[in-house]
Amino acid sequence: MEPVEQFDFAFIDADKESYPRYYDEILPRLRSGGLLLLDNMLQGGRVIDPSATDESVVAIRSMNDTIKQDPRVAVVLLPIGDGVSFVQKL
Repeated sequence: MEPVEQFDFAFIDADKESYPRYYDEILPRLRSGGLLLLDNMLQGGRVIDPSATDESVVAIRSMNDTIKQDPRVAVVLLPIGDGVSFVQKL
């Protein structure tokens, strides 16, 4: 059964290694034009440090790449705090 679009807004701020799973679960349920916010997307700047290889940083780095390449969404990453991604479902 396909998930029913039922949300206009969702916020992810949980264990970083699970962000991809949350994203995959939430996006199909988000209405077109709906907004998904993801917190801690810069990991203190460590996402651009190739020597940072802990699980949290690797997961967020991968999540950023996934969102950037997802044709179903538009994204803006704001460097507020530890980085917040505003993802709008197209």
